[in-house]
Amino acid sequence: MPDRVAPGGTLTLVIGGARSGKSAHAERLVTACPAPWAYIATAQAYDDEMRERIALHRSRRGEGWTTIDAPLDLVGAIEALPDGRPVLIDCLTLWLTNHMLAEHDIEAECRGLADVLSRPRGPWLVVSNEVGQGIVPDNALARRFRDAAGRLNQQVAAVAGTVLLMVAGLPLRVK
Repeated sequence: MPDRVAPGGTLTLVIGGARSGKSAHAERLVTACPAPWAYIATAQAYDDEMRERIALHRSRRGEGWTTIDAPLDLVGAIEALPDGRPVLIDCLTLWLTNHMLAEHDIEAECRGLADVLSRPRGPWLVVSNEVGQGIVPDNALARRFRDAAGRLNQQVAAVAGTVLLMVAGLPLRVK
């Protein structure tokens, strides 16, 4: 079972379906590195259900964590990190959703993110959802999101040193 990240400048992508254990596993991997740890959150609390999810994630993190909210400017948040800082970015699909809803240039945003992630300055872990294994969505927006998420995941996987696929709480090394 992958239970450590390589020291130094490394990028690990932790990907899987909803409730597959992605975030909890990524948190375990990051906290195996020396503190302090940075948690870059991309979620926005638009409703009570999302506020509960955010609260659950925060409750799992104790001392040693700094939370940085970056629903849109993920590249800026990453670039502002000090060298060597272990970081967990959670998650890419929420970040993508935020940009789609803001009607930004998705291809340009994704290229910029993949570029900065290709140059990790510490142990960096990125969480993303695998959204392409289900049925074809019945509306254009959902299909556009699924396609954009698939392309983003491919871009990040290409620059990652390690890719872990979470299935039923179990990490499977893909790369």
